[in-house]
Amino acid sequence: MNKRVAVFRKEHFNAAHRLYNRQWDDATNFRVFGKCSNPHYHGHNYELEVRVTGEPQADTGFVMDMKVLSDLIQQYVIEHFDHKNLNLDIPEFKDINPTAENIAVVIYNLLRPHVSEKQELRIRLYETPRNFVEYPA
Repeated sequence: MNKRVAVFRKEHFNAAHRLYNRQWDDATNFRVFGKCSNPHYHGHNYELEVRVTGEPQADTGFVMDMKVLSDLIQQYVIEHFDHKNLNLDIPEFKDINPTAENIAVVIYNLLRPHVSEKQELRIRLYETPRNFVEYPA
């Protein structure tokens, strides 16, 4: 019998960014990214869901201690991203566009080393209440 269970932790952070391609002129960036290419940046109140899936441990009954998961998210995501300009302050976005898709991948890569290889990790990131991405898909 498969006893795999998914546990979730929700967090939020606020960050600014600008979507643009350095190789394009402003008109092309605006055509592709619209208002999101504003040279003065814009912000979002991101909602983050982190899902860890695995078998509950025999001794604790936990898939993962939720306090440990919360602390990992605080240390590696919230402290890293909250109230930052993603384009200017976050080294991971030096050479990649900070789209929701890329932010989710970066968050996954920041957390993956700290979650057991036996457990599946999935990131869901809401940029707005209606727009969200999930990684891995």
